[in-house]
Amino acid sequence: MATLPDSPRAGSDQAAAQDAPTLSRHAMHPPEAPAAAEPQAPAQREVFWNLPNSITMLRAAAVPVLLLLPFFTGETGSAFMAWFFIAAAVSDLLDGWLARRGQMVTHIGKLLDPLADKLLVSTALIVLLVVGRIPVWATWMVVVIVGRELAVTGLRGLASAGGQVMAASGLGKLKAFTQNVAIGALLFHYETFGLDAHLLGMVCLFVATALTIWSGYRYFADYFAGLSGGGGQT
Repeated sequence: MATLPDSPRAGSDQAAAQDAPTLSRHAMHPPEAPAAAEPQAPAQREVFWNLPNSITMLRAAAVPVLLLLPFFTGETGSAFMAWFFIAAAVSDLLDGWLARRGQMVTHIGKLLDPLADKLLVSTALIVLLVVGRIPVWATWMVVVIVGRELAVTGLRGLASAGGQVMAASGLGKLKAFTQNVAIGALLFHYETFGLDAHLLGMVCLFVATALTIWSGYRYFADYFAGLSGGGGQT
């Protein structure tokens, strides 16, 4: 039986099918649009009146109390001032520990904490000089200690503005401890716990002054070394 040739319509339909573009599975099922990025939570606002900052402010408030020393130079008044200063100095350790443990470190706290310490120490030294607990010949020690505190504070601000971190060194901490012992002993002035408090205070003040000069030199040397090395922690 003879096979009839395909009709022109059938041939044209087959050619059209061959020429038609083949749709890929991606065209048939377009890819899903990427999910929109989740909005970031706004930065948590720092709380100023947290416990560590409150303790720091109390330490700063202790400064005017030390100005009353010239009116309370007796043995009882001196003992009160000495214990008051010791409590204020110890609070520096307490607020730092609380801030780190409770994750309550704030930018304003980083500024106020060393500022309160330097105000407390500088005021105590100047008042001790005024009442004669630090003799006139030792005035240079007070000038060196106060000047160093101001210089290092300014240096830290300059380093921070340039992205350079100047952490407290072990030498600086030893200086601060010896300095506080010297001030506390000079505030007691009279014999305390069987010790000549005034003599102990003057010896510690001399040691603190030497440590002040050395640690101050190290801070400036590390700062300039950081500048030449492209910054970084000192």
